[in-house]
Amino acid sequence: MAADSSEDFSSCFYPDCRYSKQVRDNVHGYIYIDPLCLKFVDTEQFQRLRDLKQLGLTNMVYPGAVHSRFEHCLGVYWLAGEAVHKLRAHQGKELGIENLDVKAVKLAGLLHDIGHGPFSHLFERAFLPRVLGDLTWCHEDMSVKMIDYIVDLHHIDIDSECLKKTKEMIIASTEQASQKKKHFLYDIVANGRNGIDVDKFDYLVRDSRACGLGCSLEFERLMDTMRVMDDEICYRAKDYLTVHKLFVTRAEMHRTVYAHAKVKAIDLMVVDALAKANDKLQISSLIDEPDQFWTIDDSILKIIEISKDPELKEARDLILRIRRRDLYQYCNEFTVPKDKMEHFKDVTPQDVVCSQSSGNVTLNEEDVAVSNVKIDLTRGESNPLESVRFFEDYETATKLRIPEERVTHLMPAYCRDTIVRVYSKKPELVDAVSEAFVNFQIKKYGIKAQVHDTPNKKKYRKLFF
Repeated sequence: MAADSSEDFSSCFYPDCRYSKQVRDNVHGYIYIDPLCLKFVDTEQFQRLRDLKQLGLTNMVYPGAVHSRFEHCLGVYWLAGEAVHKLRAHQGKELGIENLDVKAVKLAGLLHDIGHGPFSHLFERAFLPRVLGDLTWCHEDMSVKMIDYIVDLHHIDIDSECLKKTKEMIIASTEQASQKKKHFLYDIVANGRNGIDVDKFDYLVRDSRACGLGCSLEFERLMDTMRVMDDEICYRAKDYLTVHKLFVTRAEMHRTVYAHAKVKAIDLMVVDALAKANDKLQISSLIDEPDQFWTIDDSILKIIEISKDPELKEARDLILRIRRRDLYQYCNEFTVPKDKMEHFKDVTPQDVVCSQSSGNVTLNEEDVAVSNVKIDLTRGESNPLESVRFFEDYETATKLRIPEERVTHLMPAYCRDTIVRVYSKKPELVDAVSEAFVNFQIKKYGIKAQVHDTPNKKKYRKLFF
């Protein structure tokens, strides 16, 4: 491939305002969408992302969390371009970054979530496994299919090698990218090597602001000082606490927002509603072909809610309960003991029901809902800092790993939590479900592992969230 001219290369990094679209983003300020990326943005398939809330139904608990996948993708596009520009500016031509590479990274940032289904990750991680059984479907694979579909449908003129690289960068976190030339480029948008990527930079700050929470993550500091060594993006040793804060911030957001007890209650109800409506609406049959898949978004709930079809009554009633705040009742939770984590299997409603002692009420599996929440620092049980490489200063050419004891003595001894939450689908069964849940813990672990006392049946009407 011929080397890019300096003029072409410069225009790739610094978009000509005459041909680029200026957008005001509430996180990154003014961003510029270059002509090639604009061709993808101005399609009905990409505009669909406006109708996919970034955090699903989290806005039922955090009212400000109504931002969409559309603005998140624009943000990741901008940060991806900024990251490539900074690497090129700091290290000159030694990295061999070409015009085509820049376009591919920016397109990957723009299109990485175009294959998402309704309600954030709930669609692929809860609904589809529920109705189709064991499933390997993932939104990254659908994003790749959607890109090909958009290019063919809208006759977008794009270099075939650029298109190939874009798709490879989107699935880089789920497939082995270590054999690729310029592997560091594949870590910018979806980093399967250590979990540090511009996707997280954007959504952690964007989600925190939307939920009204503070976020002190200084991702700009990491982007300003990062350096490529041995084909890997490394960070200054003095920035190890900033890297650590990235992982901690993500875990805190999972605990307080993404896996909030009320949010999970609503998620469980939505999955039940979609499952009950699936036979009639054939939602799960739309996941294979892009020309059908792009037609479904968060409005599927409204379609069910306003339908008069008697076959959708059960699903409609569940959505009405959500609207009226008649949610599945939280009974209690416990954190799985560390020594039991390795062989832990998800708790099911059957486990709880089978632990019921004799009483006036007989529980059925359909009376109980269970949420198994797994929270980690991006690397499961491992400390993610073990996968990050640093450098002492700009004069050194050796990358290194920061020993755990140098980071902080407050580092957790264990990097993953598994929280089991149990809900009663009927308010009058809260006490019975709670008692059965305690019995399960004692039978399973020999102890009552939950921290809270078993709640009494609620006898008052909640006025607030």
